Amino acid sequence: MSDDAGDASAIELGDLSDLADGQLRAFPDVGELGVVVCRVAGVLHALEDNCSHADTPLSEGRLRGNVLVCPLHGAQFDVRDGSHQGPPAWEGVACHRIDEAGGSTRISRSSTRAGSIESEDVGGRFQTR
Repeated sequence: MSDDAGDASAIELGDLSDLADGQLRAFPDVGELGVVVCRVAGVLHALEDNCSHADTPLSEGRLRGNVLVCPLHGAQFDVRDGSHQGPPAWEGVACHRIDEAGGSTRISRSSTRAGSIESEDVGGRFQTR
């Protein structure tokens, strides 16, 4: 999945082989806002553990297929790329490359953010950050 296995800047999360499909796990001490790792269809995905709409931990939400639903206002994010799936969120969340091999899981310290519609004219918007 990633070429970070040999990258000294990658973050070791440990063995996540016990994380079953449809489950997620929070890593609050990773990065500035924590990371939530989800397993969907056998594939691990790592996202910033903070809703871009209301500063709420996404790890407290529900995973529905490829979509992680925020527990506060129902904002939805695609775990594959962090993109938002509609209001109330107006931008996606950061996602990290992840590699699982030999009983070890590592994520890249760097992240990407997809799904921002900041440049589109969508009328008034409510943001809490």
